[in-house]
Amino acid sequence: MRRITKEFPGVRANDGIDLSVTSGEIHGLLGENGAGKSVLMSILYGMHQPDSGEIEVGGSPVRIRNPAVAIRLGIGMVHQHFMLIPNMTVAENVVLGFEPGGPLLRRQEIEQRVAQMAAEARLQVSPGTPVEQLSVGARQRVEILKVLYRRAQILILDEPTAVLTPQETEELFVTMRALRAQGKTIIFIAHKLKEVMAICDRMTVLRKGRLVGTVEVGNTSEAELAEMMVGAKVVPASRTEAAKIGEVVLRVTDLTVEGARGERVIDGLKLELRAGEVLGIAGVEGNGQAELVEVLTGLRRPRGGQVLLNGTDIAGTSPRAALDHGIRCIPEDRHKLAIIPDFSVQENLILGDHYRPPFKGPGSWLRERVIREFADRQILEFQIQTPSRETPVRSLSGGNQQRMVVARVYGQGRVPALVVAAQPTRGLDVQAIRYVQDKLLQLSDRGAAVLLISADLDEVIAISDRILVIYQGRLSETSGSPSRHELGLLMTGGRA
Repeated sequence: MRRITKEFPGVRANDGIDLSVTSGEIHGLLGENGAGKSVLMSILYGMHQPDSGEIEVGGSPVRIRNPAVAIRLGIGMVHQHFMLIPNMTVAENVVLGFEPGGPLLRRQEIEQRVAQMAAEARLQVSPGTPVEQLSVGARQRVEILKVLYRRAQILILDEPTAVLTPQETEELFVTMRALRAQGKTIIFIAHKLKEVMAICDRMTVLRKGRLVGTVEVGNTSEAELAEMMVGAKVVPASRTEAAKIGEVVLRVTDLTVEGARGERVIDGLKLELRAGEVLGIAGVEGNGQAELVEVLTGLRRPRGGQVLLNGTDIAGTSPRAALDHGIRCIPEDRHKLAIIPDFSVQENLILGDHYRPPFKGPGSWLRERVIREFADRQILEFQIQTPSRETPVRSLSGGNQQRMVVARVYGQGRVPALVVAAQPTRGLDVQAIRYVQDKLLQLSDRGAAVLLISADLDEVIAISDRILVIYQGRLSETSGSPSRHELGLLMTGGRA
């Protein structure tokens, strides 16, 4: 790709970028959110057209008008969010849209073919299994099989390890190395620098739509890559002094929660969390984390058990009552659960406190001047990059939206009793991750009890005072400083 430029209204997403990737190479593509990685790869996959620049595949100039052209050229993309049909089998998902033999599927023949492809690529999947019965890691292997079935020679993997355990990540790396040995080329879009250093041959770094440089893995380090991405040195978040642990704030006993079909998604869960403590809960998504957050924040009524906050049972309370008890939340999906995209920054900043003084005046009136002054202080203190307090939140970058959500947790300076942080840094870049983690540590230093629920083991290990692992709605204790390997085993139901 030579001199690729792409503009959207008010934004130059790619500014004369050059990218050269060789056959049989695993090439990392790094950069903060908004650096232009996804736009560049969308151009390569035909989802966007460049305003200027050239693309060559195999030495020949090409124009990739749409993904169908990209597929014919041997380019495939595995998206971060899986695109599978749950009630269809692995084999049916793999061949969907490219079925051999027309409308009459020869199931045995298809399953044999998919099984052979999986064996060659070192992908452990059962072709006849419905996708809905697969783990997250197995679903990702199906996505890779889909691309290989279409005879891709160049594979674009967009954040493929975002929701994988360490063991699943290592299995993915085995597959990537096997594909490289077959001469295939892999472009690996990633945020986790440890993984990039472990699997890539070379890395290209983008910053603010421009090329910073391309380096070989043996000639760089995580710290240097982070500095290339951000433009300044980045120090990982960690406690600077021992936590001052206080009294028990949250005590959960025998908590039972049922799912939509009456199944137990949380089964007899117990935990204690103290003031000034960061308690990390690690786990693969779908093991009861979302339901636990909903119970704690008043969004779901449990089947049984107690949730004591400073001695008061809040199980089955309402969201407003949870707020009144001093519970604040950073939800895992900020777009669905944390912000109202069409509301302004200042309107979003007071959500959860809008119904009480000092924001609420007589009757149903809001005190506009008080709200404006509060929003201006929060925007300044939390470094929210926004044209104005009146700007709709949908116009902000993901990192700035998350800063706004964190600012709301701090509210008017009151220390929350309990902060529930669910996947608080998902999808954020290196600098934004450090910012959010520092703010969580500051809250605990001020006496808040912080419950950190995350699938990112680096995050859990870095800032937690204690770590529990959740699997199928139950918690497992860890002792001392558990390794990533030990945590990964517990996350998949094994024994450390």
